[in-house]
Amino acid sequence: MLHLPSRLTLLLGLALLLQLPARAQQQRLTMEDAFLNRSLQPQNLRQLTWIPGSDDEFSYVRTTSGQDELVRGAASTGQATTGVALPQLNAALQTAGAEEFKAFPTVQWLAAGTLLVTQKNQVFRYDTQSGQASRVLGYDPAAENAELDPTKTRVAYTKAQNLYISLAGRENEAVTQETNPAIVNGQAAHRSEFGITKGTFWSPQGQKLAFYRMDQSMVTDYPLVTVLPVPAKATPIKYPMAGDKSHEVTVGVYDVNTRKTVFLQTGEPREQYLTNLSWSPDEKFVYVAVLNREQNHMRLNQYDAASGGFVKTLFEEKDNKYVEPQHPLLFVPGKADQFIWQSQRDGYNHLYLYSTSGKLLRQLTKGNFVVTDALGFGAKNKEVVFMATANNGLERQVQAANLSNGKLRRISQPAGTHSGTLSPSGRYVLDNFSSSTTPRLIQTLSVADGRVKQTLLKAPNPVESYALGQTQLVTVRAADGQTPLNARLITPPGFDPAKKYPTVVYLYGGPHVQLVTNSWLGGANLWMQLMAQKGYVVFTIDSRGSGNRGQAFEQATFRQLGTAEMADQLQGVEYLRSLPYVDQTRLGVHGWSFGGFMTTTMMTRSPGTFKVGVGGGPVIDWRLYEVMYTERYMDTPQENPEGYAKANLLNYVDKLQGRLLLIHGTVDDVVVWQHSLDYLKTAVDKGIQLDYFVYPGHPHNVGGKDRVHLYTKITQYFDEHL
Repeated sequence: MLHLPSRLTLLLGLALLLQLPARAQQQRLTMEDAFLNRSLQPQNLRQLTWIPGSDDEFSYVRTTSGQDELVRGAASTGQATTGVALPQLNAALQTAGAEEFKAFPTVQWLAAGTLLVTQKNQVFRYDTQSGQASRVLGYDPAAENAELDPTKTRVAYTKAQNLYISLAGRENEAVTQETNPAIVNGQAAHRSEFGITKGTFWSPQGQKLAFYRMDQSMVTDYPLVTVLPVPAKATPIKYPMAGDKSHEVTVGVYDVNTRKTVFLQTGEPREQYLTNLSWSPDEKFVYVAVLNREQNHMRLNQYDAASGGFVKTLFEEKDNKYVEPQHPLLFVPGKADQFIWQSQRDGYNHLYLYSTSGKLLRQLTKGNFVVTDALGFGAKNKEVVFMATANNGLERQVQAANLSNGKLRRISQPAGTHSGTLSPSGRYVLDNFSSSTTPRLIQTLSVADGRVKQTLLKAPNPVESYALGQTQLVTVRAADGQTPLNARLITPPGFDPAKKYPTVVYLYGGPHVQLVTNSWLGGANLWMQLMAQKGYVVFTIDSRGSGNRGQAFEQATFRQLGTAEMADQLQGVEYLRSLPYVDQTRLGVHGWSFGGFMTTTMMTRSPGTFKVGVGGGPVIDWRLYEVMYTERYMDTPQENPEGYAKANLLNYVDKLQGRLLLIHGTVDDVVVWQHSLDYLKTAVDKGIQLDYFVYPGHPHNVGGKDRVHLYTKITQYFDEHL
């Protein structure tokens, strides 16, 4: 047994050794394989979905003899039939005015016998019984953020700063006519924090449309420069930095029939966050979680959809650090006066059953696990079916809670990562499962007893012919001496315990992100396996502050970003140093975004620990990051000057030891380019040498074929200096 440092405990009982089957061939990965070769990702079922209005039928697209077809299956019988072949669909759509599809298009089921297809901003309906298609509506080719209403007969979209709708006979109708480009309608607000992913919210029957109106006129312009045209062109954005003036948001409600808009009377102060917009089933009310700028006091408010008037506050939530509402109300079918609310108020994200009077009926889930998604309601609406973490966050399992007494039961069984989709009747779950040794397994499960009804896909190992390293999931104690941290260790193929290997630590460490899971390859990507093939040990640890471990775990970093995370990463380093095959003189570290911040933190606040670091898109000074995210975890610079100064990496530039490469996209609108440019300027002022590379025209992430270039650059840097 290993003799580990006194402050570090390796929980061998929880260690998972991830063995892949023996391989007849020993191919080596290329960088193109790691990022562009889709055949090396586990096989999946395309467009797998339940069919609304059916008796628990589902559909997916498959290719047979080179031809795409839509397959329908029944969960109850296990029978599968070809629903629609691509030539058949193309013939009908072309008759209705569409162009030919080369591959099966993305489709939506309107009902058991009707498909919707969108092509070049035209929506077509296809009847699977008659084989006939018709055009439903069209909308502006320049449209963005298009969203169909629940009846699939209307579409809302944005163009520039305005909002439009299209429906039969009323195409491209303006909902707003704003001339000021700083006032934006129908787009995601608050920089997509608080679970916000969009800016339009159709009512259940599509009679009304709620939307965000975001006034950014008081926010300072921030210059981005694109070098693609000649001469280069400035394209300023509105970017509210921590401690500065934020934008002001209101919610409009547009009545499709009267063509009139009212605004919810959300009141003062104007600098507040309006999140988790929800419609009542009867379309009479809109519910909004109203959060103060300090993000420590939330009120769930009800508003009249016809007048915009405030009705009442159902309840409030307060926390001495922060409250973070992220989920809309989920109404119980058949009980318009009952809904489920998600909250971290007891330390973990759980489900609570409320009445619309604001009365808490009961807490439905409780325990040291995190509810990650509410899928819907079981048969006869007696249970809510949900996804939750298990095994200290390593797993995702499908569970159910009784609405009457909160009794919990587990539906999925195998240890690993499940992703469930509930059938319209609530009787079955489409379970998409993987584990460290299972690439993908898709089955239908009975909600009543968890039994497997049928197996739709058992994906083969897509990298069976490649020489991959061995992956091990281990548990390390955090710097507090108590909290267990999940970690992943990859050793090279043909591993020799008598050799000394250079080691690369890949890290993130920030909120809402989890890197280590009991899923295929332990959650690692193929670049990590490529590095293992090149003779590196690759290590990752989810420090305190990262996602899906509960409120105390995340809030350990409050007002001091980088400090607790660094201490936990150093515990990971202690573990690595306890391994006789890790060369302690050749440790490297790499991460992007928050991981870029942590890479630079490790290189300068713990100088000498790592010989080489590569930080991408790094936050350097939290004062320069956005209001919503930064103030949640750090308060404002005015309230927490010591915390901002301690986390400001400009204060540690002269502590740098070893080789550091920073990388940034020149039009990064998330972590603006100024972060790393300020770092360079400080390095020049202090006579400190470091390396730097930019990607012209790239935003926060370097995607597409250029990602191969990016990771070739990163890999070469480790090869040269580690």
